[in-house]
Amino acid sequence: MMVAPSILAADMLNMERDVQRMVDAGTDWLHVDIMDAHFIPNLSYSPALVKALHKRFPDLPLDVHLMMDNPEKYLDVFCDAGASVLTIHAEIGADAAALLEKIRARGVKAGLSVKPGTPAESIRHLLPHADMVLVMTVEPGFGGQKFNADMLGKLDDLRRMGYTGLLEADGGVCMSNAPLLRAHGLDVAVMGTAMFGSPDPKADMDAIHAL
Repeated sequence: MMVAPSILAADMLNMERDVQRMVDAGTDWLHVDIMDAHFIPNLSYSPALVKALHKRFPDLPLDVHLMMDNPEKYLDVFCDAGASVLTIHAEIGADAAALLEKIRARGVKAGLSVKPGTPAESIRHLLPHADMVLVMTVEPGFGGQKFNADMLGKLDDLRRMGYTGLLEADGGVCMSNAPLLRAHGLDVAVMGTAMFGSPDPKADMDAIHAL
């Protein structure tokens, strides 16, 4: 299983230091949440930060999660900034299939995210267009929330539908529930507080990689 530490939990005044700590620990990806204060009630980051991270850490895959009402206006700018994975939400009003294919056409992995209240069945028709499905295990917008174990069933549902792409989970993921998530088919663990707050992130990442 891969690890994608979420920079929402990093020290904003020491971002480079904290990201370097994750790189030194052997992280697979870095998760960057982009919030527009409309789709969800919080605001964070811009393409400029993604560009700066890509410039400073060119070999680190950036897993960019667009929690936005109108991601179609920003796909190219985030691809240009250095996103390796670009995820949009299934709940937006735009043609999600077309947006996912546009991301793929840019040579970037296309991700599709679902909020806790969105059933897996509702995205069945979009699965052929997604390289990854991000299952939110909390209501998106704020870090440090408690993991919702009911979302394990959604991971099972996606696999039962025949989805063979990457499955990612975000929200309260920690060392104690990572094995359970892996048992339900998870491929990528987004970990914020659990990883940036760890006294020994390398040992924790090694343990997750061994799952």
